[in-house]
Amino acid sequence: MVKSRTIHVCNTCGAESPQWFGKCPSCGVYGTLEEQVINSSPSGSILRGGWQSNARSQTSLPAHPKPRISVPFSAITQEEQIRFPSGYEELDRVLGGGVVPGSLVLIGGDPGIGKSTLLLQTANQLSQRLPRILYVSAEESGQQVKLRASRLGVKETTTTNDFDSNSQELKESKSVNSETNNTRANLYVLPETDLEEILRELESLKPQVAVIDSIQTLYFAALTSAPGSVAQVRECTSALMQVAKRENITLLIVGHVTKEGAIAGPRVLEHLVDTVLYFEGDRYASHRLLRSVKNRFGATHEIGIFEMAEHGLVEVLNPSELFLGNRDEFAPGTATVVACEGTRPLVVELQALVSPTSYSSPRRSTTGVDYNRLQQILAVLEKRVGIPLSKLDAYVASAGGLGVEEPAADLGVAIAVVASFRDRVVDPRTVLIGEVGLGGQVRLVSQMELRLKEAAKLGFKRAIVPKGQTFADDIGLEIIAINKVIDAIIAAIPPQHKVEAGTQDINEDEEN
Repeated sequence: MVKSRTIHVCNTCGAESPQWFGKCPSCGVYGTLEEQVINSSPSGSILRGGWQSNARSQTSLPAHPKPRISVPFSAITQEEQIRFPSGYEELDRVLGGGVVPGSLVLIGGDPGIGKSTLLLQTANQLSQRLPRILYVSAEESGQQVKLRASRLGVKETTTTNDFDSNSQELKESKSVNSETNNTRANLYVLPETDLEEILRELESLKPQVAVIDSIQTLYFAALTSAPGSVAQVRECTSALMQVAKRENITLLIVGHVTKEGAIAGPRVLEHLVDTVLYFEGDRYASHRLLRSVKNRFGATHEIGIFEMAEHGLVEVLNPSELFLGNRDEFAPGTATVVACEGTRPLVVELQALVSPTSYSSPRRSTTGVDYNRLQQILAVLEKRVGIPLSKLDAYVASAGGLGVEEPAADLGVAIAVVASFRDRVVDPRTVLIGEVGLGGQVRLVSQMELRLKEAAKLGFKRAIVPKGQTFADDIGLEIIAINKVIDAIIAAIPPQHKVEAGTQDINEDEEN
């Protein structure tokens, strides 16, 4: 006899509970637990696979085992992945070199950060090269999309000149162009939230790229749960994935985020897609960071940098200048580091302020720097160097608010703190690269040659690096190799009169 058991599943987070609660024990949302009945087979009829299989005693293995549908690994042919440009080099960098046909790209970010703006501008750029681009607007009407597109300068009609003249598709487009004054609409807009209507439009139009804005607002009528619930997001994403893979359609999907910063919905959403991007930045600042956290076709932790201008998002061609402070003013407590995000080196200015505390316990505050790393560096400076920081407030920030969390920035944080404590100015033509260990030693970091070349390109003259680091000889920088943090302090913070002389030389060079 088949036995059944009852469980209660949360529509918001997908957590399971053996009994009903008014509030979900996992996410704390009220009224989201729904009853589900699960049928289980008798224990005697369960056939387990693998080493627990009980079918071996009933059937004998063939004398000569052979595969049924699997193929040898050597028989699989390796095909080069063909990509096409999105129209933005920063987006292509994060995607790993361009857009892969038939891939699913999920883009998440805070409300108002510019996700819809980025995708609408990308759809406009793609419509200049591809014949059919579909923009599914599940949050705005067609008039609202039109109004935003006019502000961003999206063209209404474009010509198709980027295809092979022998292709049947171009011949058909030429016949259409002759009937419409040599123009054709390449960008299509579908204001719809019903999943079945969207799937029918995808199969009928067969666009090369489709934008879904957003996945949390779509609903499948066969499910009784509300749009944005776990079941709805899972089913809608699965159905879109099947159509995209079958028709070779690239999907750019917008995903909402929770107050913790994670993409709303079930975790399976991030597993189904090929690429997960996060659009970050302070809404009160002009720059935006597009960060890759998952990419099946490229490297992860790559970043693309945009700037929000009057007519939409603009690429930042030289991002290092964005995160460098005013190099004409030499203030105490500043140091310059070279951080690597993926394969991109970024020169960032770190600022530190050390002051007497007014409370029984000192305050530590960070902006763009990991809080726990700052606590560790302060402890090393007090224990290994002898600087009394346990009774002083310490504030550390990165210029532009860029998140610098890699260990290679430790040496820059330490030097900035010491320079603020001694009220000294670090030579603004010096970069500091290295990881600080608990014993006060400076450890090696990766991609050192790439970092040094970026610093030399921006006009820096010296680099303080860990001893034993290997790189080319023709970097164009004066390399100072050190073993301990105390050695880096001596090299980076000379006596005050030397700094003033160096400052005068810098000013004379700039005047000339």
